[in-house]
Amino acid sequence: MKTAKTAFPISEVREQFPALQRTYKGKSVAYFDGPGGSQVVKSAIQAIAEYMENGGANLHGCFPSSWETEAIIEEAKLAVSDFLGVQMNEVAFGANMTTLTLAISRALGKEWGAGDEIVVTEMDHRANVDPWLLMAEDRGLKVRWIKVNTETLTLDLSDLDRVINENTRLVAIGMASNAVGTIVDFEPIVKRAKEVGALVAADAVHAAPHIAIDRDRQGIDILLCSAYKFFGPHIGIAAIKEELFKELEPYKLVPAPSYYPDNLETGTQNHEGIAGIAPAIEFFASFGEGSTRRERIQSGIERIELHENSLATRLREGLKEIDGVKLFEAEDAVPKTPTIAFQVAGVAPEEVCKIMAEEHSIFIASGHFYASTLAERLDINKSGGWIRAGLAPYNTEEEVDRLVQAVAAL
Repeated sequence: MKTAKTAFPISEVREQFPALQRTYKGKSVAYFDGPGGSQVVKSAIQAIAEYMENGGANLHGCFPSSWETEAIIEEAKLAVSDFLGVQMNEVAFGANMTTLTLAISRALGKEWGAGDEIVVTEMDHRANVDPWLLMAEDRGLKVRWIKVNTETLTLDLSDLDRVINENTRLVAIGMASNAVGTIVDFEPIVKRAKEVGALVAADAVHAAPHIAIDRDRQGIDILLCSAYKFFGPHIGIAAIKEELFKELEPYKLVPAPSYYPDNLETGTQNHEGIAGIAPAIEFFASFGEGSTRRERIQSGIERIELHENSLATRLREGLKEIDGVKLFEAEDAVPKTPTIAFQVAGVAPEEVCKIMAEEHSIFIASGHFYASTLAERLDINKSGGWIRAGLAPYNTEEEVDRLVQAVAAL
């Protein structure tokens, strides 16, 4: 987690996000709801509009708009390959990460049965839990859980050799908690999975906007993320290792392609949305350095990470000084995304969010954010869940101070 102070061209960044011009109740809107979906960069919006204005088309036609659609998809997959450190032919698009995971789990489950096991964690968003649980129920697999330490808000890896064993076929882990921001120490988990020959499916939806990803170096077989979390459109992305993708047989219509990655892309894709993916990824590259786009992306993410974590530290310290505010976070030594979960004593989380919007024009969300197992373990559902504030490259110190002051006013 990068935390050093660094100069950051915040004015240049904010100019690229049209949504920041919005006002509500006579005040400029401050967006702290990025973990639920970031604002969209102008270049992605323009690419989506341009595609639709020029005439969209389905694939495999013998006319320009069809060829152009295929070229846009190819460019998007090339950009994703640079973003995630994968091959272009390992990338598939879908409605969202959840839908893709459901399809992948069903396809993998065809080969598994009684005596086989899968592993999920108590930290994860349910999109990387329930698809595997449903498949396990259908196929008669045993499910084991990596538990969360409710004191440290990290995964408890003390029993890893028992939880991941010779019967394990797949381990599903999240790279970072979308609720409390903990960046998961998944290296020991991956190492143990590889020792027993198990696959690793990683949810990078929350991690992708904040930390550089290298799927192969990190030992991941199936990587999933969503473009709408990193300044693009609502498109799910799967990056599956080629040798696994070759053998995967997703459920599909009979006439649909049987070759990968197209066999995972059921139905007509959201072509206009796909047009916005490459510009969203280029946003990261525009702040980086290097001779290749991959190098510029990684460098740009690291630069953005410094800015975001500086803001996150400012926000955490400000909230800690307010009586009645409780933060849910791992200790300082544990790397975290710039995502802060908290509650205010005596005020329901949803009510806090309403006051933030109506009185301060601050957009912030509450709930369990589909990390419902973690919420149950922390016993916070009965009190309305968390209030979650997420920082993005377009947030400012002034907005952070405004949020802290608004919470203090409660």
